[in-house]
Amino acid sequence: MRRSLILAALFATFLFGQQQHAADHQGAVNSRGDHAMGFSHEKTTHHFRLLTDGGAIEVEANDPKDTESRDQIRVHLKHIAQMFSAGNFEIPMFIHDQVPPGVPVMKRLADRIKYDFQETPRGGRVRITTQMPEAVTAVHDFLRFQIKDHQTGDSGEVGSKNQ
Repeated sequence: MRRSLILAALFATFLFGQQQHAADHQGAVNSRGDHAMGFSHEKTTHHFRLLTDGGAIEVEANDPKDTESRDQIRVHLKHIAQMFSAGNFEIPMFIHDQVPPGVPVMKRLADRIKYDFQETPRGGRVRITTQMPEAVTAVHDFLRFQIKDHQTGDSGEVGSKNQ
């Protein structure tokens, strides 16, 4: 009985430590993200979409009247589209404090992947497209990681490219 209690206490301590680590990690991602992106994660919403020919990164101001966040989103996403097109993924590596899955392949195949910025009413979107299966897989790996690390709740399933 005493051994069971000790094991239960150790397990509870382990779980608490894991939860604390996750909370610390999320706080650090949000803090570095706010710094690197130039807008508050609390005033905006990220979405990551997996599509048959690649995917999309979407960010919008939560408040339709928040033109400051909207404009900062647009500046950031235009910059991201340019950087990614050049094979530069320094910003997501800084925000997440690691090389996100898919990035090495996306760098290697930079000339086979297209990154287009599009304005939306409350922010913007970077549409990522490619016809190369290896690149599509890398983009999906990258976006699934973003969904998890930003805790967006977006689907990791692939939708139609017309979304």
